[in-house]
Amino acid sequence: MYIAPYVASPLLVVRQMLALSELRSGETVYDLGCGDGRVVIMAAQEFGAKAVGVELREDLVKKANGRVSELGLDGRVKIVQRDLFEVDLRFADVVTLYLTTSANERVRPKLESELRHGTRIVSHDYEVLGWKPFKIDNFCENPRLGYPSHTIYVYHR
Repeated sequence: MYIAPYVASPLLVVRQMLALSELRSGETVYDLGCGDGRVVIMAAQEFGAKAVGVELREDLVKKANGRVSELGLDGRVKIVQRDLFEVDLRFADVVTLYLTTSANERVRPKLESELRHGTRIVSHDYEVLGWKPFKIDNFCENPRLGYPSHTIYVYHR
């Protein structure tokens, strides 16, 4: 069952999400609802992280795995076709989300029960209700627009 539609985060937003998470080389990122894998690919390529993408849709998993192989990231990026509620998140240093507020609300108990103290959670455009963000960034993807076009929420467990 899908809990949110697939909408890809723009690459500039992905880079900003990872930067705001203070992702360091060697840390592990989990992207819940990874779509085409852009977050986990960038995390490995630009930040030196290990990364796991979790996606339910078979077509998106195939596309993401193809891109991972094409880029030679097989040892650092893993894309799994699973329900995000069935994936063990205990080893995550950073978790990224681009779901919806209601989907984040459904995922919150899992995050609270599985994530270690100090794990960073970054959500594109949608808050995790009941949590106080450590950072909120109104990110303007295109400065010529003159207004923030994306909101990035960073939480610490």
